[in-house]
Amino acid sequence: MRLTRGEARNYSEDQRHCELALIDTSDNELDQVTAIPESVLKPNRTIDHWSLPFRIVVKIFYQNSRLRMLSEAGANARPIATQGPGAMIAVEAEPLATAQDERDVPSAAIEIVPKDSGNSLGTWLVSDGLGAPQTFSCGGRTWKIAMRIARYYKPYTVTLQKFTHERYAGTEIPKNFASKVTLIDSERSVKRDVLIYMNHPLRYRGETYYQAGFEPGDTATILQVVRNPSFLAPYVACVIVAAGLLVQFGFHLVGFARRQRTAAT
Repeated sequence: MRLTRGEARNYSEDQRHCELALIDTSDNELDQVTAIPESVLKPNRTIDHWSLPFRIVVKIFYQNSRLRMLSEAGANARPIATQGPGAMIAVEAEPLATAQDERDVPSAAIEIVPKDSGNSLGTWLVSDGLGAPQTFSCGGRTWKIAMRIARYYKPYTVTLQKFTHERYAGTEIPKNFASKVTLIDSERSVKRDVLIYMNHPLRYRGETYYQAGFEPGDTATILQVVRNPSFLAPYVACVIVAAGLLVQFGFHLVGFARRQRTAAT
């Protein structure tokens, strides 16, 4: 979860996966989001979801890709899209990323077909490499479409109040960095400030928030969100071991007491 000062978020992001987001922006107060995992985007597959007034036909899908303007891609380069900025972009397949500091850039060419008329709205390029969502109209509503990092929404919000980055005197070596956040959960009537720093995470609703890093210039903090459904297993194991030791020592104690009584008589 990346946060700048004063920013509130109710979702975390998974850097290893992407999703195709279709956002209904017709309501000024609330956006309706339909997210399609990248694993569903298979070539020649038609996606028909009840929340959408159109079907999505996947023409091409690249697990990892490189985007270049047609003017830079060579004379033989051709776009895979007919609408939006994708009509001026060439897409090249790339090998899957293997380095720790690299990630794949999924891209796809999708056709949007309204359910009522069946008249295609053209083929669009959606890619994690594009900077901003694209906009179109369908069913009397305005939609935005984008390939983005997968999001996991929460029933609560986390707001960054202050980020502190301390360094050792005379160096740029981090000494300590911490995030003061406000946790708001209207469903449970919870509102409290929490300081997250090294070895002192925030635990809430089965998830743990660790202070993982920050961006250059201390412009944003990065919290790592971990869900560990088996976090009680070590405690249960300790209880079982302790119970076993008590039983074992109890047997020995009873046997010792009997031998002492026998020797006394």
